Amino acid sequence: MTVTQPDARPVPDARPGDRPGTRSEARSGDPADGPGLRSGAGPRARRGELAAFLRSRRERITPADVGLPPGLRRRTPGLRREEVAQLAGVGVTWYTWLEQGRPINVSVQVLDAISRTLRLDQAEHEHLYRLAGVPAVTDTGGGRGLEPETQLILDHLTPLPAAVYNGRYDLMAWNAAYERLFPVMTTQPPATRNALWQLFTARDCCNPVVNRDEELPQMVATLRAGFGRHLGEPAWTGFVRRLSAVSPEFARMWATHDVARPGSRMKLFQHCAVGLIRTVSTSMALPSPPEARMVVYTPVGDDSRERVAWLLAHPEVPAADHVH
Repeated sequence: MTVTQPDARPVPDARPGDRPGTRSEARSGDPADGPGLRSGAGPRARRGELAAFLRSRRERITPADVGLPPGLRRRTPGLRREEVAQLAGVGVTWYTWLEQGRPINVSVQVLDAISRTLRLDQAEHEHLYRLAGVPAVTDTGGGRGLEPETQLILDHLTPLPAAVYNGRYDLMAWNAAYERLFPVMTTQPPATRNALWQLFTARDCCNPVVNRDEELPQMVATLRAGFGRHLGEPAWTGFVRRLSAVSPEFARMWATHDVARPGSRMKLFQHCAVGLIRTVSTSMALPSPPEARMVVYTPVGDDSRERVAWLLAHPEVPAADHVH
C-alpha cells in the first residue's frame, strides 16, 4: 500500500512567539495531575488528552477488523501505530508524534482519515477535532444563566419528571415530578447536587438507577465529551479528580476515554415507596447557558405512569435515608 505524507508537518525547532501548535507552547502549564488530567490550560492539555484518546481508540481495533493478518509476537492490543498510519495514508513518524502529544499542526483531511481508520462514531469524531484544536465543531453559545421561561416550561411538563443539567451533570432546575422521583438529589447542597456524584457515591440499597451497567458508562462518556471543551478548567479537572478518588468505578470508566453525545434511551429507576419506574429519557439542548440541556423522563406503561402520579399525589411520603 502506498503511504502518502499529509499536508501537515512536524515542528521540531519552533521558537517562542511562533504560531499555535509549536514547541514553545509545550512549555506552558503544569505537569500532569493524574491519568487523563492536565492542570495546565490550552494546547498542552489538549495534546495530552489527544494522545491518550488516540491510543485508547487504536487499541480497541483488531487487525482482523481492518483486514490485516494477526501476525506473530504482537505485543500491543489492537493495531500498531504503523498500521494506523498506513491505513490512514499518513507518515508513520508523523502519526507517532501525534499520538505522543508532540506539538505538530494537523489538517482536517488528516483528522478525517484517522477518524475513518479508527472507526470513530460521530461523538468520537467531534471529540477528536476538539482535542486537535481544529475549529470544525461549533461551540455552544448563549448567556450564563437559565432563561426566565425555563422553569415555567419545566413546571408545565408535570406530570412528566424533567430537569436541566449543565455539561458536568450539575442539576440546575427541576419540576415537582422530578423532585418526587429523585428527592435525595434535589435536597443536596449545590456542591454535591450533581447526578454523577450522587449515582457513583450512593449506597447500593439507595441507588435509584436499576440498569447501571448500561446507564453509567453512557453518562461518563457524555461527561468525557464535554471535558474536551474544558481542558485545564479547575472546576472540571477538580470534579473529575474528586470523583475518581471516591469512586474506583468512575475512575475505571473515565480511563476508557469513551465519548458519547446526549440522546434518548431507556432508564429504569427504583423508588423506595412505589418500586420500579420505567422511563424513556429525552435530552434537548437549551439556548442558554452554554451546554445546558433539558432532560424529560417519560414513564413507559400504565404501571410506571400510575406510580409517578401516586408520588405526586402523596408529597408527604419521605425518601429513604440512612444515617451516615
